Amino acid sequence: MENKTIITLKPLWHNQKEYIAIGFSYDEAIKSHIMEFPDVRWSRTYRTFYTGHNKNRISELFTHFRKKGWYVDYGAFKGNSLPNATVATKKSAPINKLPPLTDAHDIQVKQFKKWLEQKRFSKNTVNTYVEVTALFLRYAGLKSIETITARSIEQFNYDFIFAARKSVSYQNQCISGIKHFLDFKGIDVEHIDIKRPDKDRKLPNVLTKSEVRAIFDATQNLKHRTLLSLVYSAGLRIGEALSLQLKDIDFERGLIHIKSAKGRKDRYTLLSKGLVPLLHTYTDHYSPKIFLFEGRNGEPYTQVSARQVLKNSLSAAGIKKYATLHTLRHSFATHLLESGTDIRYIQELLGHNSPKTTMIYTHVSTTNLKDIKNPFDNL
Repeated sequence: MENKTIITLKPLWHNQKEYIAIGFSYDEAIKSHIMEFPDVRWSRTYRTFYTGHNKNRISELFTHFRKKGWYVDYGAFKGNSLPNATVATKKSAPINKLPPLTDAHDIQVKQFKKWLEQKRFSKNTVNTYVEVTALFLRYAGLKSIETITARSIEQFNYDFIFAARKSVSYQNQCISGIKHFLDFKGIDVEHIDIKRPDKDRKLPNVLTKSEVRAIFDATQNLKHRTLLSLVYSAGLRIGEALSLQLKDIDFERGLIHIKSAKGRKDRYTLLSKGLVPLLHTYTDHYSPKIFLFEGRNGEPYTQVSARQVLKNSLSAAGIKKYATLHTLRHSFATHLLESGTDIRYIQELLGHNSPKTTMIYTHVSTTNLKDIKNPFDNL
C-alpha cells in the first residue's frame, strides 16, 4: 500500500450543496488525469479539486482512477455501491461522541445563557440556543477548530445535522443559536455568510367540527375538558393557555387577554359564549389561585400533562387522525375561515406578525374546493 497512489474521496459541503472533494499527494500526472474527468474544478477556498455529487458520480470516479491502477478510498461515503471496490476499513470518529465542554467554553455558555435571558428571549428559545451552541463548541473541540468561520459552521451543519438526517427546522435553530453566540462574542456576523435551507412548506393537520365535538364529548374530566375547549375556542398556543390567569378573562366584553405571547406581544382573542358556563363550573370546583390551570403545588399545569390529556381524548373518541394540541389552534383558524371570517381578523386573533403566515389556512380550507366540479362526476 505504501507504494500505491491513493485517491481520497470525501464529502464537501458548501452553500447547502454537497460536492465530492478529491484528495491526493501532489503529482503532475495525477493532476492531469483528475482534470480529464468531466466537471472537475479547483477550489481556492478549500484548496482541493472537487466535482458535483450525485448517485452515480462516486462510481464514475472510482472507474476513472482504477484505470490507472490507483487505490480509491471512498470510505467517507457510506452506503454507496461501487463495482469491484475494495472498501476502506478506516472509520471516521462517531459524531455523537463529542468531547465534553472545556472549562473555558463551559463558562462562556453560562455567560451566553445570561446574555440571552437579559435580552428577554423566551425560556424555550434560551434553552435551545444554549444547547445547540454547546454542541457546536464541543464539535469545534473534536475538529480542533480555533476560529469560527462560515466554513466551520458549514462543517458542523454537514456532520452533525445533514449527515444525521436532522430536520430543517432544527438546522435553522442551530444557525440562529450560533449567530447569537457570535453576536455575544462581539464577532461581526455580517461577514460570515451562512446559508439557511428553505423550510418545508407543509400544510397543517386540521380536525373537522364533528371530530372536535367528539373529542370534547369523550373528555369526562372537568379540568381536561375545559382546557381543550379553551385552546380550540380561543385559538391558543398551549403555552398561552397554561400561562392564563383568571383575571385575564373579561367575561363582560367576551374577550381573553393574552399577555407576553410569542414575540413578547399582547393581544386579545375571543371568549366563546358557549364556554362561559363550563368555565364558571370549572373555577367553582377547582378554585384556581393564580393560574387558570394549576398543578398540585399551584404551579402552571405542565405541557406534558396537557399533551397526555389530548392523547387520551383522541383515543376515547376513536379518532386515529394525527393531532396535537396545536392542531386545535389550526382547526380554530380553518373553521373561522370556512365560516367567512376575514383573514385579517384571524391574523389578529392568532397573533401572527405577517398575513403570509395566516394565509396557509386558505390551502386547507374546503370552502372554495367544494364549489369545484370534479370532471370524474361528469363522465
